Amino acid sequence: MCTGLSFTTHDHYFGRNLDLEFSYHETVTVTPRRFPFDFRMQPSSKEHYAMIGMATVADGYPLYYDASNEAGLSMAGLNFPDNADYKPVDPERTNIAPFEFIPWILGSCASVEEAERALESVNLADIPFSEEYPQSPLHWIIADRERSLTVESVREGLKVYQNPYGVLTNNPTFDIQSFSLNDYMHLSPRQPRNSFAESLSFDAYSRGMGAIGLPGDLSSKSRFVRAVFTKMNSVCGESESESLSQFFQILGSVAQQRGCVLVEDDDKYEITIYSSCCNTDRGIYYYRTYENSQLSAVDMHREDLDSDALVTYPLVTGQQINFQN
Repeated sequence: MCTGLSFTTHDHYFGRNLDLEFSYHETVTVTPRRFPFDFRMQPSSKEHYAMIGMATVADGYPLYYDASNEAGLSMAGLNFPDNADYKPVDPERTNIAPFEFIPWILGSCASVEEAERALESVNLADIPFSEEYPQSPLHWIIADRERSLTVESVREGLKVYQNPYGVLTNNPTFDIQSFSLNDYMHLSPRQPRNSFAESLSFDAYSRGMGAIGLPGDLSSKSRFVRAVFTKMNSVCGESESESLSQFFQILGSVAQQRGCVLVEDDDKYEITIYSSCCNTDRGIYYYRTYENSQLSAVDMHREDLDSDALVTYPLVTGQQINFQN
């Protein structure tokens, strides 16, 4: 399972936790403007916006988990099992395979407004990448510094939701997730006041009691509530250092630790494999991994963005320790 986040201070930041029990050998991947995207059912794109993000490169193709383009638009796909429903090819619509959805949007759209228009004709077609990489059940968050959308292909069709929180997790569907926030409207970063009974006296014996009832488990519904509460009450400075620190603290509030979520079919444990944060204004992609809490970064603008060749950087996964003596 996963958590996606859009966050704005002076700059706009976009990223996610990837929570899984295994890795597909993902790399930070820069796709320059002239890398050819040969879409399965649409004309090839020989020139497009450059983008940077996390991807598994298979047969020379970047299978992006999350990415941001040079115009400041970002997108991430999150696990959506049992609800994702991809459709047969529809000759009346723009058929896009789920694995190419991120490069199709980010290659041609500079804003959420442009992406919203493009989505009006989209059919997410049931076209897998290959036998080795079968179809993944996903839904997506698309964001710029002003707005966020959630996109879900479900049994009833393609749903596009306004996402005023800039947060996405997994199941249930986004409309149900949003409605569930009504159950938590009493939460507050302030200390509680007695509304139980005027005739009784109570003691606020600890700081943080205004958030009693905030769910602390690792289910996707609880992570959604916790991430929204943490983000919407976030207080952050404008500098790059403060913004990055706060972004990773928000993601850290919903991170998964090895041993807490057992995937019983595989006898493995789901963990937060990586957490990412892209400064979409500067094109710098920061990340940390489960065993490396130090931030690593790749700047897309230090690459030749007019080339036609992918650039990949393997993740720094070993713990980096700064000895001070």
